[in-house]
Amino acid sequence: MSATAVAPFSLKDFFKSFLLVELFKGMALTGRYALRRKVTLQYPEEKTPLSPRFRGLHAQRRYPNGEERCIACKLCEAVCPAMAITIESGERADGTRRTTRYDIDLTKCIFCGFCEEACPVDAIVETHIFEYHGEKRGDLYFTKEMLLAVGDRYEKEIAAAKAADAKYR
Repeated sequence: MSATAVAPFSLKDFFKSFLLVELFKGMALTGRYALRRKVTLQYPEEKTPLSPRFRGLHAQRRYPNGEERCIACKLCEAVCPAMAITIESGERADGTRRTTRYDIDLTKCIFCGFCEEACPVDAIVETHIFEYHGEKRGDLYFTKEMLLAVGDRYEKEIAAAKAADAKYR
């Protein structure tokens, strides 16, 4: 005797298979959706709404007087699970500590938002910008100057997003 058990023959399963019931169920489902209004967007012209908490391209912010916000506390570097942030700091003539190097490798970044949450002065933020690309790996390696340029360019949008999200923090 063999140890394998054979499933009992089912007349119901035989007729379902023979009459192609599953195929017709699938075709009926396809037919129902084929007659509905389409929800396709014409992407570059039409855009879907983004969540207020969407995390996209990183930016560094400045104070209204033009001074960069980053105080080189290195909390964002420590909390980054992908180790995508590299910071080097130096002391200025007035005794304050500022970054001499602040790099983010976006090929490593997982856009978790931990760097933004860890920053005590809101220096590093993730914007709503998702339409950027790099043709080679080095194009997605953002330096301090590049991050400050993004922050300068989109400061109004960043401030508005921060104000809208403030009551939830």
